[in-house]
Amino acid sequence: MKSDTTKINYGRIGFHYYPDMDHYKNSDLNQWLPELKALGANWLSVKASLDRAIPEAFVTGLVNEGIQPILYFNLQIDSKIDINSLELLLQSYKKWGIKHISLFDKPNMHGQWGSSSWTQKGLVDRFLDIFLPLANLIYSNGLTPIFPPLEPSGDYWDTAFLRAALTGIKSRGNTQLLNNMVLGAYAWAGNQPFGWGAGGPERWVGARPYFTPHGEENHLGFRIFDWYNAISEAVLNKKLPILLVACGSNIGDEQNEQLPAVDEISHNFRNLQLARFLSNEHEAMRDGATFEPIPDNILAACFWVLATSEDHPEQKNAWYRSNGTTLPVVQSFQSRVASQGSNPGLRKQDKTINTKPPKQKCVENISHYLLLPNLGEKTTDWNINTLLPFINKYHPTVGYSYKEASQASRVTMIGDEQSFSKDFEDQLRNKGCQVHRIIGNGTSIATQLETI
Repeated sequence: MKSDTTKINYGRIGFHYYPDMDHYKNSDLNQWLPELKALGANWLSVKASLDRAIPEAFVTGLVNEGIQPILYFNLQIDSKIDINSLELLLQSYKKWGIKHISLFDKPNMHGQWGSSSWTQKGLVDRFLDIFLPLANLIYSNGLTPIFPPLEPSGDYWDTAFLRAALTGIKSRGNTQLLNNMVLGAYAWAGNQPFGWGAGGPERWVGARPYFTPHGEENHLGFRIFDWYNAISEAVLNKKLPILLVACGSNIGDEQNEQLPAVDEISHNFRNLQLARFLSNEHEAMRDGATFEPIPDNILAACFWVLATSEDHPEQKNAWYRSNGTTLPVVQSFQSRVASQGSNPGLRKQDKTINTKPPKQKCVENISHYLLLPNLGEKTTDWNINTLLPFINKYHPTVGYSYKEASQASRVTMIGDEQSFSKDFEDQLRNKGCQVHRIIGNGTSIATQLETI
């Protein structure tokens, strides 16, 4: 049976749901559907199991609201799989509207294999012996199999594993599967520049597995898809579709020792910028920020992680905390959606920025906006400790978008006229917005914020 290859008219923005199977009740659906819609989600990566199906009501509830679930099973590679039970699950999921299935995760990591299995020769071929029959089963039931996301770098270098795997699939004559398979990938932005590794191995010819010479860049960043695309084209003469099953910057990320580690404030900025980038919202990327376009074969990007249980090691990165609080990025995403209408995640054509002052009255979609300078990769002289008391007191939307600030009734901007021009400040005031500009270093900024 042919899988459904109809082009999906979804935007790319998605999220990674709880990393467990304990949150699929009707009450969970009722709680999270409004939140996901407010965040602009079109995709949701959800954990599945061979033991029991995700309830039909949960799946169809998402699908009916335009949110496409991506199911990942994370099976142990050398575990025994009941094919009949798996096929029954696949048939149900197909009927309920599921399209993409990933059975495994990080097969280039030792921990996904038994100790004896890992040390045997021909690791990639042995993985294909397991993966291909199951992938063909997924395809024959009308679903799209995902070649599992690999751990960037990994115990077995991921780009080498991927190249060997695609070569092996091709040499085994699985042309039909290659025409209906997508690649999974982890696109961790960390604290690296967003363009780190852009252009792939054709641009960074000196990069080697486990060694990146000075002055070169590698694939260990958000642009990992450029490297996977290069491999796909080299082996198959085409780019396979790619799902970024988890992506973004996480709190504490410090891959680049020359740049500040990611804190809650930079977590907000970086992930919001990635969302705009993924949605082609170039008009929101000011201060000379330039990005190479994301290839059309990137179907979705699921930000890590929507929520976790209280004792989960990733609780610090949960956008929605178990104590009822949220990371600043939640309000920023919600404001972005509110300011753009019902579906800002949908891909759209680039727009030309209108630099003329708006004539209409200020549209107050946002009550209070804290506008910060976009310093790119430069080190800031203020940090989260400077801003948190103000944020906790006033609960402003935090960001660095001219457009969003223009839709607020009150704007607190941090930066001199090099960061925000006097003309822009006058535009805000002429629209009836209350504007307060703060200039200075970290200590001075903190003092001024206390007096507002």
